[in-house]
Amino acid sequence: MTNVYSFDGILVFGLLFICTCAYLKKVPRLKNWLLSEKRGIWGVFYKGAVIGTRLHLAVALSCVCMAFYVLFIK
Repeated sequence: MTNVYSFDGILVFGLLFICTCAYLKKVPRLKNWLLSEKRGIWGVFYKGAVIGTRLHLAVALSCVCMAFYVLFIK
């Protein structure tokens, strides 16, 4: 189990957040409801979706590396 207050826990949380926001960007109803704001607290979801969409290869490789680390090394 990964602790949220450790560095690797923060990385896991960030990667999961970015992947989730990028996935939600593909769902039409949720895109209009959740990702319509570009500023404020709801803008964090929009920015996570943009990062996940534009850097999809780097995010995917980071997810694979983090999964290997959490499952086999830690």
